[in-house]
Amino acid sequence: MSQKYKVVAVSGSLQRPSRTLALVQSLLTALEAALPVEIRVIELGEIAGRLSGALTRAQVPADIEEHIRAIETADLVIAASPVYRASYTGLFKHLFDLVHHEALIDVPVLLAATGGSDRHALVIDHQLRPLFSFFQARTLPIGVYASEHDFDRYEIANEALRARIALAVERAAPQLRVRAENVTAALAA
Repeated sequence: MSQKYKVVAVSGSLQRPSRTLALVQSLLTALEAALPVEIRVIELGEIAGRLSGALTRAQVPADIEEHIRAIETADLVIAASPVYRASYTGLFKHLFDLVHHEALIDVPVLLAATGGSDRHALVIDHQLRPLFSFFQARTLPIGVYASEHDFDRYEIANEALRARIALAVERAAPQLRVRAENVTAALAA
């Protein structure tokens, strides 16, 4: 297949280095090994000041509008956030508040999160999954959560986490192919 799947990854961390970004990069590396992909990474830390000043979509700067359009036209979205007070970060939510409410219908979304301990792992099912259910996106059944002890200096150091990343990508690949076939068929009709 010569077509590349458009994958947009949102890293909700506001700082660098970031465990969340390291997790996103690992997921993207595994996806690249499995499928032909065109990747765009949106790091909230890089756009935070300009994003926070925009209360409506009409107020966002041109580069942030491009990021939002990339999310809205993605074949797969990776949505990752550090856990902050038992949820995703506020700017992560603000970015998705600006995404059109029908843009992600049936789009596969791989959910990921990082936190200080394993106690925060439920953020995927109790915070992220409902957010993307609102969009009628197809959240993948396997999310990837990583805690502080899974890293060594912002590098993944836990084999169980690497295995979970591989499994998440293995399960995401067929969903991405089906999505692309459905879009192609709809355009041909």
